[in-house]
Amino acid sequence: MGAIPARYGSTRLPGKALLSIDGKPMVQHVVERAQQVPGLSRVVVLTDDERIATAVEGFGGEWEMTPVDCASGTDRIAFAARHWPEEAVVNIQGDEPLMDPDSIGRLAQHLVAHPEDPLVTLATPAAEGDLNDPNAVKVVVDCRGYGLYFSRAAIPYPRTPGAVRPLKHLGIYGYQRPALLQLAALAPTPLEQSESLEQLRALENGLAMRVLIVEQSSPGVDTAEDLERVRRILERGEGERV
Repeated sequence: MGAIPARYGSTRLPGKALLSIDGKPMVQHVVERAQQVPGLSRVVVLTDDERIATAVEGFGGEWEMTPVDCASGTDRIAFAARHWPEEAVVNIQGDEPLMDPDSIGRLAQHLVAHPEDPLVTLATPAAEGDLNDPNAVKVVVDCRGYGLYFSRAAIPYPRTPGAVRPLKHLGIYGYQRPALLQLAALAPTPLEQSESLEQLRALENGLAMRVLIVEQSSPGVDTAEDLERVRRILERGEGERV
């Protein structure tokens, strides 16, 4: 199933789930994309605010209320997942209105086909401007395709140019249910707190995270500038599902 964490109190862009993009609240774009993902039995928005719940109900989406004090999207999903029957859950970011349903579908299908992988995420080849952008999270993987480290810094260092193609992490995760509950029960870790990246909590505790490489990326919405960029893309019709 697909879970969309959507809290109201975003630090950089408060209430962004409800900001209008092409005549719809952003969360509606995310839900409609998620509903196109092959392999998802259900899509539910997890929120901490009645205004978001009312908006989701208004366009016919499914929602559940979760506590305001959930520290991360993973914690929000784990809170709700305790009473879900599904064995695997995909965390679809509530600020990704242009996400590619096929890429998410690949992640969902991997969870089903590979129950031995407790956690799965996506990455895409990094653009030149991503490397020194702290908002673009980079990831390096081992020879088997599991994440070694995620960072806001430019990794790996190009001592030998061209030896490795840098990867940009896409903040979408898949969890086997036991791993989700285990991860949410763990205390925040030093590297997680230093980088402000929740996925590092998994690596610091020895949980393997498979990284699937996809070619298509999409801009998330963290700032007012990001919001305007996405609005322009949809106005030009470039973000429509094909």
